[in-house]
Amino acid sequence: MQIALLGDVMLGRLVNRHLATARPAYPWGDTLELLRQADVRIANLECVLASGGGPEPGKIFHFRSDPKNVASLLAAGIDVVSLANNHVLDFGPDAFREMLPVLDSRGILHAGAGPDLDAARRPAVRRVGAVAVGFIAFTDNQPDWEAGTATPGVYYVPVEDAAVGGGARRGGARLDGLLDLVRRTKARVQFLIVSAHWGGNWGYDVPPRHQDLARDLIEAGADLVFGHSPHIFRGVGIHRNRPIIYSAGDFVDDYAVDPAERNDQSFVFMLDTDGGAPRTLRLYPTVIAGFQARLARGSAPDIAARMQRLSGHLGTLGSWNPSGRCLEIPLDQN
Repeated sequence: MQIALLGDVMLGRLVNRHLATARPAYPWGDTLELLRQADVRIANLECVLASGGGPEPGKIFHFRSDPKNVASLLAAGIDVVSLANNHVLDFGPDAFREMLPVLDSRGILHAGAGPDLDAARRPAVRRVGAVAVGFIAFTDNQPDWEAGTATPGVYYVPVEDAAVGGGARRGGARLDGLLDLVRRTKARVQFLIVSAHWGGNWGYDVPPRHQDLARDLIEAGADLVFGHSPHIFRGVGIHRNRPIIYSAGDFVDDYAVDPAERNDQSFVFMLDTDGGAPRTLRLYPTVIAGFQARLARGSAPDIAARMQRLSGHLGTLGSWNPSGRCLEIPLDQN
């Protein structure tokens, strides 16, 4: 089984304007052929698909895309999206409620936000042959958007208070509830992905709290920790032969590019598994240009080399495959 993972997909603002006349597949550029090789395709949807609602007061950036642009997700074959992020309620609860049937009617699974807390916590499950792939999504952004017993919002878990030193946790009921949800979900699926929209926007260093929590999630049953929120990619870690993508970066957007941190560069993260056991993570470098994700050409080895260095700082070894034009990270590094 192959699982493709994409970082932040933002179809609002100028991307939305471009999609008014461009074909739905436009945002994916020449990555489509690669995405079609996967059995499951997952992304963080960093906007709301709606026509209604009003901008949330007090926020600087608001991302909304026309509901018809669900066709763009379908064009890439996106199977599952994380909604646990700091833009899903940019246009208020009415716009959020408008989006859910748009996704549901097209068969796109989602997790991490919902009309109430139970729905926000509920895992998505997709079957690939005999393998049930589970997907849990949470965020430590926007605590004011936390879903309630009868109010819409995100599945919020405070990460900065999640661990101290060797793992003595002080995250309280929310953290304990997340780890319990991981254990219970793993008991009924063969492969479990936990999506974490965590931390700030910048910086290549992985916060110690993220490393602690990622290991705890794997100890509880996660087979892959899929992190995002920073606009740039961070190194890949490994725990118990399970990959930790600390930040996948930005995949599609209209953002200004920081010349040093290069938020226009990311990867298609392609995980090869043998049933429920992860085997190899392949990273195909990408760049954003003209509101479109494209496979990196001349810059691909340099993008991969930066990821190789960042991952090396976390004790993870990988090598550039010039024929496949990807960075290969074997998950059994003993």
